[in-house]
Amino acid sequence: MSVAAVPEKTTVLVIGGGPAGSYSSTLLAREGIDVVLLEALQHPREHVGESMLPSMRHYLRFVDLEKEYDKRNFMHKPGASFKFVHGQKECYTDFRILGPSRTTWNVFRAEADELMIRHAEKQGVKVFERIRVDSINFENDGDPSTSRPISANWRNKDGQSGAIRFDWLIDASGRQGVMSTKYLKNRIYREGLRNVAAYGYWKDVTVFDEGGPRSNAPWFECMTDKRGWAWLIPLHNGTTSIGVVMHQDTSNRKKSEGPSGLEAHYLEQLKLAPDLMKLIGEKGTYVPGSVRSTADYSYHATSYSGNHYRLIGDAAAFVDPLFSSGVHIAMTGALSAAGTILGSMKGEVSELEAQNWHDAKIGICQTRFLMVVLSAYRQMQHQGNKAILGDINADNFEAAFAMFRPIYQGEHDTSTKLTDEELSKMIDFTRNLFTPTTHQQYAEVNQRMNDMTQLSGPVISPEELDKVLDAEDSDAKAVLKRLNSLKILRNETSPDSFTSEAVNGYVLRLERGNLGLVKA
Repeated sequence: MSVAAVPEKTTVLVIGGGPAGSYSSTLLAREGIDVVLLEALQHPREHVGESMLPSMRHYLRFVDLEKEYDKRNFMHKPGASFKFVHGQKECYTDFRILGPSRTTWNVFRAEADELMIRHAEKQGVKVFERIRVDSINFENDGDPSTSRPISANWRNKDGQSGAIRFDWLIDASGRQGVMSTKYLKNRIYREGLRNVAAYGYWKDVTVFDEGGPRSNAPWFECMTDKRGWAWLIPLHNGTTSIGVVMHQDTSNRKKSEGPSGLEAHYLEQLKLAPDLMKLIGEKGTYVPGSVRSTADYSYHATSYSGNHYRLIGDAAAFVDPLFSSGVHIAMTGALSAAGTILGSMKGEVSELEAQNWHDAKIGICQTRFLMVVLSAYRQMQHQGNKAILGDINADNFEAAFAMFRPIYQGEHDTSTKLTDEELSKMIDFTRNLFTPTTHQQYAEVNQRMNDMTQLSGPVISPEELDKVLDAEDSDAKAVLKRLNSLKILRNETSPDSFTSEAVNGYVLRLERGNLGLVKA
């Protein structure tokens, strides 16, 4: 659309056209809401983060976009492989055990993200690209922490500018986080996960388990110095995304001591991932000039909403590149934002109740993935990445892991204050996610103990497992311990959990034309 067509007023203004902004605007437009989306760049635009989680297919299905992704022939992703302890077999997460239709894709983000924003346009969203929001104005020039945002000032690449008034605001502006960093000033960085990444693209890299049931699964490997990890993600365009991640302090030290230049540093660090180097092999070739770096700092905020506004995607929080949770959390936030705005509009809940629901939903989602990430770093015996209580919102922790309380707190402990010991116990419990097991082991144990292998079942404590299993039944112990830990994410595999997992006494009514909140 032309700059002249940018309206002076809309019902909902969405800042940012990444997955979070595109999806939230699509949801609202399909409910008959007038939505304007302003995106600073022009799609297609480069973006790292190619590995999707199983929920992606189901989020897209709800807005009739899944088939379009399938038509593009994005690389099928059946699961993910993790080599966190050298000298031991890799751990493979098979998405089939999560339920039907839970496989996903490795996507080329420039193409995948463009599909989402173009779909938003088709659904009636008024999309304007190459337009950046410079500032936001608040009612009666009030304090942003308590006042309602009412308009935004924008500027395009040619220097033209204007203003747009709105009833509701969704900030999906990415790590820039206009509301959080410029006005609310409520972003909190997790020092232990202040990571940076260097990545590039390669050709003719061997696919992990090529031709087998795990073919095309991304590969994640701890570096041999235990100071970082590497990823390898095959893409449908014939290239492979390969990157290294480490704490910023480690990266700075290595750059000062090693070869000069980002590309030389990147190629040098890859040598510390020997199994990844085997996949590159003699035929794999680096695409010259493709190396990039990005700050993957982990952060959260004291809140993700306020009077008539919602923060979503990276504008709200970012956990870590490990375990590929970024787009999932973005889609979760987008659905939460749309549902709570509609719930408030319709009077199904008060605006304050809607805000609290959104804050809790994003907090719970990111806390679950934070626990998985922290357990992975502990499994790697990683030097430089650690958890502290200040990184955890105690209310979100309690809501995310209520069913696991006997694991980390004990059957008879009724205290409500989260302790370092309890956090450590939960991290150790979650480490079982990375216990190496095979699909054959799972199939055999599932046949014998089907009632204990269901992800929908109750959490089984280690003591209970010891009571029901033979001391020599190592396969069953390994499989059941791993499935037990996987239950942490069972409500993060599709948007259907919005309708079953109550938050503050409400669930989402996931129906097109009737999206909103309803009492559980």
